[in-house]
Amino acid sequence: MIKSLAVSKRVNLKLAALALATLGLAGCGGTLSGAGPYKGEIESKTEAYNLVDINASTIAPYMFGATRPVLATVTKPVSAEVRLAAGDVLNVLIADTAPEGSALFAPLATGGTQLKSRIDSQGMLSLPYVGRQFVAGMTLNQVENMIRRQLKGITTDVQTHVELVGDLSGSVLVAGAVKTPGRFSTLQGPLTLLDAVNQAGGPVLEPHLVNVTVRTGSQVQQFNYEDILAGNNMVLRPNSEVVLDRARQRFVAMGAVSEPGLKDMPSQQTSLLDALSSVGGLKEGSANPEGVFVFRGPADAKSKPVVLRLNMRDPASIFYARQIAMKPDDTIFVTNAAVHEWQKIISPIVQTMLVGKVVSQ
Repeated sequence: MIKSLAVSKRVNLKLAALALATLGLAGCGGTLSGAGPYKGEIESKTEAYNLVDINASTIAPYMFGATRPVLATVTKPVSAEVRLAAGDVLNVLIADTAPEGSALFAPLATGGTQLKSRIDSQGMLSLPYVGRQFVAGMTLNQVENMIRRQLKGITTDVQTHVELVGDLSGSVLVAGAVKTPGRFSTLQGPLTLLDAVNQAGGPVLEPHLVNVTVRTGSQVQQFNYEDILAGNNMVLRPNSEVVLDRARQRFVAMGAVSEPGLKDMPSQQTSLLDALSSVGGLKEGSANPEGVFVFRGPADAKSKPVVLRLNMRDPASIFYARQIAMKPDDTIFVTNAAVHEWQKIISPIVQTMLVGKVVSQ
């Protein structure tokens, strides 16, 4: 019995010594943080970045800029000149003015002769008495003039009319983050950018999370879909390609927040308060409200990254958080309260001591 008590006493003394040593080592880091740097280290090791305490005199550079006004103008579709391409289908009407019975083609009074032909992969069009002619890149009027020239001397003066009935050259391709991607014809009239996206079923993401790229073969333009909805619409040139993809409108939340991780911006103009709200806010009971940081990359190759520090114990910080504009790729880091960290260290030690006591009995 005496031996058992002695063993128990020695175990408890060793565990107590281990606990004190662990607490001493843990206290060396200043105000403790969970996964991530300590609050004290963020505040002291500023060689690699500029640390900015947010207050009334320092917040101005980090506030929202002027909001672009919503435009009142309406885009008026104007038919662009169509240049034919391989794969286009043409309906060709040829009417002969020669006396009935001697004409190669039906007279206009009876509707003329209707011919339907597709431009082949080499850009050639084949018609009776006209032969195979290269028409890729031509307009419809140029094709009509070419037919009249080819028939001159073969028959009397003819009337011609060429209509595009199956178009690749005049169509618009819409692909990417839309509900029903595909190629859409402009035969019923020119398409605006909004027309084309709507015909494709609209985007599958929130408007501010969608980038729109328009390729025409000679230039590339990029827009945010929310800006297009605000009135920055445009008429698409025939044979354009419209690609919708996810905009890089994301931020990272780390530390003592309720829902850490990689998150989408809630809106195109997201404030720090909006971003904190979207991740459930600071974690109750474990967050250190004095240690709310925003890590932001450098604006250019010559500047340093910036770390914004906000003390949420200050009631004015709620207003500051509403005014700070979040940027894509920002990282929000909330440090843990020191009490929470001590509890994480002490709890397993106490449990170990209890287990050791039971074992030694």
